[in-house]
Amino acid sequence: MARYPFGRGSRLRQWIRSQLYVISALLVFAVVIILIYGLNPFGKDNDETVASLPPADEQDGTVEPASVAAAETDPKVTELMAEAVTQLNADPRAVVGVRDRLNALMPMDMTTAQDKTAEAAPLLAAQPRAQVELTDTARKPVTKANPKVTKLMAEAITRFNADPRAVIDTRDRLNELMKMDMSKEQQGFIKDQLSKLADKWLFSRTVFAEDKLCENYRVRRGEQLIRIGERFKVPYQILMQINKIRRPEALQAGQVIKVINGPFRVSIYRSTFTMDLYLQNTFVRSFPVGLGMPGRETPTGLWKVKPGGKMISPRWTDPDTGRTYRAQDPDYPLGSRWIALVGIEGEAKDRTGFAIHGTKDPEQIGTAGSRGCIRLHNGAAILVYNLLEPVQSTVRVED
Repeated sequence: MARYPFGRGSRLRQWIRSQLYVISALLVFAVVIILIYGLNPFGKDNDETVASLPPADEQDGTVEPASVAAAETDPKVTELMAEAVTQLNADPRAVVGVRDRLNALMPMDMTTAQDKTAEAAPLLAAQPRAQVELTDTARKPVTKANPKVTKLMAEAITRFNADPRAVIDTRDRLNELMKMDMSKEQQGFIKDQLSKLADKWLFSRTVFAEDKLCENYRVRRGEQLIRIGERFKVPYQILMQINKIRRPEALQAGQVIKVINGPFRVSIYRSTFTMDLYLQNTFVRSFPVGLGMPGRETPTGLWKVKPGGKMISPRWTDPDTGRTYRAQDPDYPLGSRWIALVGIEGEAKDRTGFAIHGTKDPEQIGTAGSRGCIRLHNGAAILVYNLLEPVQSTVRVED
């Protein structure tokens, strides 16, 4: 009688099945190695990650991972992963397409190993981010209204009223109009509409699929909110605000948060005492400001937010009197926040000691009464503090 080394047929089938599992696991491992080392020229330490993921829960800004690991390998997932890698090997420019194909696998049932491979999709977006050319979006108003601007404004608003979901299209249409000649009234109307739209696309947890300025991001193991903010060129405080995160250390691996593709920047106009806030080249909001008094005018030119220059109610010594003020002093003059600046172009070049800060005297806003610093209402100072990133964010002062 022939003897089977594995006993009965059922034991043989079990052994064959176990070998198939091993082969599947090896295939998955190979895909992981190819994704992490073969396709990412910057190696596994590159953290420039962007992923297109489902929106997070509006209530607390968190969602669970897209799928729960299955007990057995799904051959369909393995097949689709292999196809995606083959596509990229055939056409290395197909980074975005392969990323999206791998991301689409996330809702499927898969083993932990397969899940980790699919999560490697963000690594495909780890190419160096294209440097955005920051331009002066808003032109100075002219005397007469521009009838073409009026027509295009009406078309954008009509379209939005017909489809309130067209937030990004309306934003981009109105923002593009800012480059055209128009009256002060037309410009004011557009800025007001853009400010209202910013509450929907920027200062909320909502991420619109067609928006290139905001996206969803899956937190990796060991990541800190402050590092995610630095990667996307925005302060971690604004990420806490829009995602309703109470404490930065509460961030969890697998959590999906909304991120903003920065940097933010501001333009300040001395003639109108206004500050215009932009995300890259998209207008967000205007604020009234107080500026330097005659003889101590706020220097024009380009500034950057100083490294380590953002502080909450720091001690300050008056250069004229020598008195040192502390936050608890009843006549403390700096308000809620301090954002130190360093000049890099124009009259501002190499100038220091200037800052954007709050004030205890709101009546000073809209006037030339400071020693050269830029004053904001305290609430506005907190918001701007949460948006401007040291080194990355610029401040342009014009007449």
